[in-house]
Amino acid sequence: MRAAKTVAAAVAAVLLLAACAGPTVRTESTPVPSDVSADLQPFYEQVLTWSECEDGMQCATATAPLDWEDPSRDSIDLALIRQAATGGDPKGSVLVNPGGPGGSGYDFVAQSVDYAASDTLQRNFDIVGFDPRGVNRSSAVSCHDDPAELDAFLYDITPGVVGTDEWIAAAEAANTAFGAQCLEHTGELLGYVDTVSAARDLDLLRAVLGDEKLNYLGYSYGTLLGATYAELYPENTGRLVLDGALDPTSTSFDVSLTQAEGFESAMRAFLADCATVDECPFTGSIDDSMTMIRALLDRLDVSPIRNTDGRELGSNAMTSAIVLPLYSQDNWPYLQQLFASVMAGDASIAFTLADSYNGRNPDGSYIDNSLESRLAINCLDYASQGDVAVMREEAAELATAAPVLGKQLSYGDLGCLGWPVAASTERPVIAVQLESGHLVTYEGEGHTAYNKSNSCVDDTVDDYFIDGAVPSSDPLC
Repeated sequence: MRAAKTVAAAVAAVLLLAACAGPTVRTESTPVPSDVSADLQPFYEQVLTWSECEDGMQCATATAPLDWEDPSRDSIDLALIRQAATGGDPKGSVLVNPGGPGGSGYDFVAQSVDYAASDTLQRNFDIVGFDPRGVNRSSAVSCHDDPAELDAFLYDITPGVVGTDEWIAAAEAANTAFGAQCLEHTGELLGYVDTVSAARDLDLLRAVLGDEKLNYLGYSYGTLLGATYAELYPENTGRLVLDGALDPTSTSFDVSLTQAEGFESAMRAFLADCATVDECPFTGSIDDSMTMIRALLDRLDVSPIRNTDGRELGSNAMTSAIVLPLYSQDNWPYLQQLFASVMAGDASIAFTLADSYNGRNPDGSYIDNSLESRLAINCLDYASQGDVAVMREEAAELATAAPVLGKQLSYGDLGCLGWPVAASTERPVIAVQLESGHLVTYEGEGHTAYNKSNSCVDDTVDDYFIDGAVPSSDPLC
């Protein structure tokens, strides 16, 4: 297992971030707000050129400053895709972020707009996907010439026992070398893909789309991006929905702990369900099965299973294979197949799932740069500490809180300890705007809740976007 900085939250809650006014649309003749500085005026005054793309949608490229503190230095491109309101009379735009960080909002809307937004929302608003800075079709992070180099970073088994001096040194060296490759291939953009800069991009996109207020739907990491925007631009905040909310005040370790506990809970729910079907590869109690899974992960690092393509299945790749189906109860049958096959000494299903999680194609190429951009964004957003004693204390806490998967999410600081650019120091304290939010709790399995077959959540979110209506209390959907 190679330690990497992974940040996501496995909770199902929706936050409706209330605004003072409803959606208002800037017409083409409306001037750029006077509080936009002179050096930013050219960016805010740009007119997007839309072209037909993706079977009836429209695509455009916006230009943003590389460095928001020095807009004259250089510029970057931001890729946009828009589905026009199907009702023909849009109330404005809703920008959508699928999470990650590193997730492509462009692909999210292009490939699965019905998953991103309900029919009701699509009728009333233009649905706009975008790739944040560093991601995919926008000016992007790149860390390799040959995808085999990314294979090695993701799948090679770090020598030594997890947490020992030997293992820590090997993990740090591998991560440092990979970071150097990212800087070589990406250049100075690597130092400007932080969430604060991406939130400033959001305000630019709001303006060039013609909206006086930002209406935004963010999933998982997208909730941090949305909350950051609300803190930076409270006067421009329209209706924001934050689904699968990530606590914006959390440290990297806090997030890893929440993630581990969420995955652990989902695993137990899977095992309870598995016991009711004939194909379940586990017998005995849930606790017995959890112990078996932990033993399996430990065994894979000592005796990895060789796949037909030569790659070896260790605990790191196996964890990726496990985590992917845990995000949704609909995918639990894949977990049954996964465990049954690995227990029989077959790594093929495990690598199929791990590759899907990592965006790796069957031919060894990668769909996009989501892995590279996620690491780059997280390393700027969360400062690493190099105290090995603290890392070991945190690893012990993770293992106690989540005995099966906590170990797999430990030592996250090693992922960025040798990163070639320093973490951002401009992370706002996010509190004031969130105090005006309205919590909608979804009681069920899954990482996010909106547009996932729960009419209580869907109706609450849609009513909020369309009419600004918020529940008087948490509806506990």
